[in-house]
Amino acid sequence: MTHWLVANPRAGDGERGRDFWLGHLAAAGIQSPVCQAFDQDDWARQVQPGDVVMVAGGDGSVNRGARLCLQREATLAVLPSGTANDFARNLNLPEQPEALCQLIREGPVQQVDVAEFDEQLFLNVAHIGLGTAPVCEADNTSKKRFGRFSYGVGLLRKLSEKRGFHARMQCDKGFVSGRWLSIAIANGAFFGGGNEIPEACANDGQLDLVAVRPRPLLQLLLTFVVLRFTGRSPRRTSTMVHLKGERCSVTTRKPKTVTADGDVATKTPFNVVCRPRSLRVIGRAVVTSAGSA
Repeated sequence: MTHWLVANPRAGDGERGRDFWLGHLAAAGIQSPVCQAFDQDDWARQVQPGDVVMVAGGDGSVNRGARLCLQREATLAVLPSGTANDFARNLNLPEQPEALCQLIREGPVQQVDVAEFDEQLFLNVAHIGLGTAPVCEADNTSKKRFGRFSYGVGLLRKLSEKRGFHARMQCDKGFVSGRWLSIAIANGAFFGGGNEIPEACANDGQLDLVAVRPRPLLQLLLTFVVLRFTGRSPRRTSTMVHLKGERCSVTTRKPKTVTADGDVATKTPFNVVCRPRSLRVIGRAVVTSAGSA
């Protein structure tokens, strides 16, 4: 079995790069992992079934690592180094680098879901509408200044400018249509830097669709504050709608940009399916979020 290390030098504040993790991995007994980069050619073909691909970066980098592991039947290990690190929250990974590297050396494996669309995948969340704004608004400067809160800062900057868009959403047999500010389809229990989705889990075989209606700025701000500081996403309120299913689709009157795990991915119509427990990841347990408030 080979340990591979792929580090994104631009992730987060840049302090948890390749050298940072090499030192902690060596201390845990993982000596001289094979270091590569996603933009280097051919090395991915050398990854063998059962190898461990350690990804140091944010959720976008982890997404790329997951695709590689699925293709090569390898195991993914996450070294959280980005801004949001929501996938790491789903595994309740240790915050201390020493403890995390020791966990990777021990190698307990969990099977988690993957959300697939258009021959692509996401592990955390896909956004349509206002939720795509932070991808453009949260530049490197704001990420370093506000950390995971930069996504919320970028969102709030745009709230007063948006009147919403019309969409029809369906998850299995449930559907709803209307005007929305933002639609999120989540694969796990967390998105947006720690927002928690009630009764969600990254290995429950279900997708969670959370949609926000156009509302006065104060009401939207209050909803954002509640989500951010309580970790709760109400199932149904006058502001939000929450649907669950193995398959979800979103149709809009005009094509809308879709982002997935923090990167621009495609446009609507958007159809996504959950592939239950298809990805092997290192972790002691998969987190199940609390019930709705």
